[in-house]
Amino acid sequence: MEIKGIQKVTLLDYPGKVACTVFTGGCNFRCPFCQNSDLVISPALTPTIAGEEIFGFLRKRRGLLDAICISGGEPLLQPDIAEFIMRCREMGYLVKLDTNGSFPDLLQRLIDAKLLNYIAMDIKTAPERYSVLTGVRNIDIGPVLASVDIIRNSGVEHEFRTTVVNELHSPADFERIGQWLKGEERYFLQLFVDSGALIGTGLSPASEGKMREYLSIVQKYIPTAKLRGI
Repeated sequence: MEIKGIQKVTLLDYPGKVACTVFTGGCNFRCPFCQNSDLVISPALTPTIAGEEIFGFLRKRRGLLDAICISGGEPLLQPDIAEFIMRCREMGYLVKLDTNGSFPDLLQRLIDAKLLNYIAMDIKTAPERYSVLTGVRNIDIGPVLASVDIIRNSGVEHEFRTTVVNELHSPADFERIGQWLKGEERYFLQLFVDSGALIGTGLSPASEGKMREYLSIVQKYIPTAKLRGI
């Protein structure tokens, strides 16, 4: 596992749990609003944390932490992610996976092996506009659509979320997302925060008024949808 960073404790990343979060290097998307551009564009420049160092930390934190969250970058790019998760589970930890949904086959294998306790998938925008939001020309949206279906039918606790960027999203996007995810239990509109290390430039958070407008659109299809970060 190419682990490039660790947040040793978080009360936010795994709902209702005390967790740590590890960040993997590399991503197949180039989202202009990505806050971890160093992990996406030039992961080799960030030192890798040895797996045994992570496992040593987890052994010491047993009884204090409930879970480990695996974020990125895109964690499913890691060829040995199943083995890493298995070791975490053997130590008694719950495991949450953050993913962009572009590797449905591996996602299905992890679910079938009962390695995941929680899945959070980013919904960048309406399916028809994924190329714009991911920075990938002529993107094949098929894997993303497949991952949504896999997650919704997995029986694993999960959420979908969209980071809302003022310059990149419109009411029409959320009308389409609402139709796409109709009936989902957990969908969040997250406020974009400029980390100062973005891939793109000239981006800003949507106003609270816009966020609430978009929420009202989505709630026609997903009544339990909520705002996050406001």
